[in-house]
Amino acid sequence: MGAGEETAGTVIIAGVANLAIAAAKAAAGVLGGSAAMLSEAAHSVADTVTEVLLFTALRAGVRPADARHPFGYGKANFFWAFLAAVATLVAGAGFSITHGLHTISHGEEPGDFTLSYLVLGISFVIEAVSFGRAARQVRREAQRWRVPPLRYLRHTPDTAVKAVTLEDTAALIGLVLAAAGLGLTEVTGSPVWDGLASVAIGLLLVAVALVLARANGSLLVGRALPGPLREEIRAVLEDLPTVEAVGTLLTMQLGPRTGLIAAKINFRDDATGARIEAACEEAEFQLRAKFPGIEYIFLDPSPDAKSPG
Repeated sequence: MGAGEETAGTVIIAGVANLAIAAAKAAAGVLGGSAAMLSEAAHSVADTVTEVLLFTALRAGVRPADARHPFGYGKANFFWAFLAAVATLVAGAGFSITHGLHTISHGEEPGDFTLSYLVLGISFVIEAVSFGRAARQVRREAQRWRVPPLRYLRHTPDTAVKAVTLEDTAALIGLVLAAAGLGLTEVTGSPVWDGLASVAIGLLLVAVALVLARANGSLLVGRALPGPLREEIRAVLEDLPTVEAVGTLLTMQLGPRTGLIAAKINFRDDATGARIEAACEEAEFQLRAKFPGIEYIFLDPSPDAKSPG
């Protein structure tokens, strides 16, 4: 299974799980009169909308390049993922915080929380399964790039798996917060704890949404390939026998698994046109072999290219 297919599977599983959980949480919240449970229902609804948008991103991003979009549609992934982050912020965080504040200021009429505890327990198991799949994918990709999983998750352009992993993490924390709010409300008889849990869930969603929005915004603007990867690309170019120095090296992330390289190269003075052409062909061959995701390579023989520093 390719990385793209695995990501699609991760998104689908997370979406189906969140949809079922949202319905159960909503029922438990209405019957039990719990603000935290209703906030968790809104949380799951927001996550479901997010998965739909992420799946749309995966489908839109694989369209082949054409005359109007010569570099392909990879950045569509980042656009739809950015909308998914906005959906989390508005639909999930907005409802949770406002409903929690309303509960704190106006109170609520609590009912039997038994169903709520049952739904929270089942939801935790389902979310843990979804999180486990996302975490396994993160670990595999991190091993492939020879970096720690957390570093991979922080810098990966695969916004779908990043979003699912962060949202599942937030979901597990949110379930614990909701359970704590319900327990304290039941013990003390004060709905304030339930309202505070709702607000805390909302703030958690705000944090996740802002992290994802920032990452996708950077990719939409045109983020370079990771620093270590750029250094490896420079090393490949500098190792060519006719190369004197590599000057300007520009890269861009075109999609979750595609990139672009443009470089100015100073060849040796005794290099003939045929040797320069052969060196450029060899550079493209080596770069594509070592970095399969690099789709576009532009090398400019330039006598003005200077080595950095």
